[in-house]
Amino acid sequence: MPSGPPPGPGPSAADPLPDPFPEPLLTSAGPLPVAPPSGPVPAATPPVPDDVTDDATDGVTAAPATGAPPADAPFGRPGRSMRGNPFVFGFTAALGVLTAWWLVQAVASAGSVLVLIVVSLFLAVGLNPAVEALQRRTLPRWLAITTVFLGVITVFAVFGLAVVPPLTTQSAEFVENVPTYVQELQNHPLIRDLDQRFQLLEKLQQYVTSGDFGTQMFGGVLGLGTVLLGAVFNSLTVLVLTLYFLGSLTSIKEMGYRMVPRSRRTRTRLLGDEIIQRIGGYVAGNLIVSLIAGVTTFVFLSIMQVPYALALSLIVALTDLIPLVGAFIGAGVASLVGFFVSPTVGIVCIVFFTLYQQVENYLIAPRVMKSSVDVPPLATIVGALLGGALLGVVGALLGIPMAAAVLLIVREVVLPRQERL
Repeated sequence: MPSGPPPGPGPSAADPLPDPFPEPLLTSAGPLPVAPPSGPVPAATPPVPDDVTDDATDGVTAAPATGAPPADAPFGRPGRSMRGNPFVFGFTAALGVLTAWWLVQAVASAGSVLVLIVVSLFLAVGLNPAVEALQRRTLPRWLAITTVFLGVITVFAVFGLAVVPPLTTQSAEFVENVPTYVQELQNHPLIRDLDQRFQLLEKLQQYVTSGDFGTQMFGGVLGLGTVLLGAVFNSLTVLVLTLYFLGSLTSIKEMGYRMVPRSRRTRTRLLGDEIIQRIGGYVAGNLIVSLIAGVTTFVFLSIMQVPYALALSLIVALTDLIPLVGAFIGAGVASLVGFFVSPTVGIVCIVFFTLYQQVENYLIAPRVMKSSVDVPPLATIVGALLGGALLGVVGALLGIPMAAAVLLIVREVVLPRQERL
């Protein structure tokens, strides 16, 4: 039997273990030293969870065994983290809402500029196939871009030269013929009877000679001038941005692909190149269809001896770029001018444009668009309507190629993934 003193009564389960490092008493003269506890010190302490260690002891040096406070925390240990505090959560959520609201307001304020950027990028992607076609003919890229860009500027210049002089001439003729129109109104029996009853011409003369008419007319002229200057500025901005986007389109694509993780970069590059190619094919095909419409309209109006045939054919060509309703707008303008020539010419114009739209929709457009954009008719209509509702005419132009891009992503990414699940 081993000899020795009998074991003393050990601590019961209800008695707490003594704190080996009691908290020192803080006074104005400094912390009072605390004697270490008597008796055996526990060999080990229970492990502290990671989250408690990170929150409560982050950046604090452990206190020495003598019980003195840490050198870098003379006022005691840090308290619990406020990470789960409702006030902190609410304050963070409020900051997030304010930041989101500020971003929405910033995007809304810069909406017109963003539209110009999107249109310029869209035109650059659409003109890129022509640039690449010239590059395949051993032309350097800068020369190919210059050639295509000069062609675009030429189209704008021809349109301006064809539209502005007729408008100026007609405006001058209208101003010169105003007295004649007034005399004809006075000689008209119905107008003369109304004038005798209500003194319409006298009131009209008083209104014209008053200051209100001058103020409103001057304001209208200023408003029209502002609109014209804004249109010219926006057109120049789009042209300049399109030129820059054409010159740096390759680097923009590469930068966009580098934003994708390396494991998915190859597939993203293939899909992105296909989408860009389809958008470019759509723009090029739409330009070809509009060019055919403009040339055909010019030949027809010249045969019918309709005035301003070149300007009207350019209007038909430009409005034909707008999906769904653009062709009807151009045809309506040309037919209206034909009715001014004679009712017979106007009716013939309506018949011609009706037949031509059928030929364009069922023969010309399918053959031109066959290798560019493969979009079902329902997706075409939905894309054009949604784009037009969001961004007007620009959205209608962008709706169809965007629908083609979405359908390509669904067919190549979403559907195969659903089949693997």
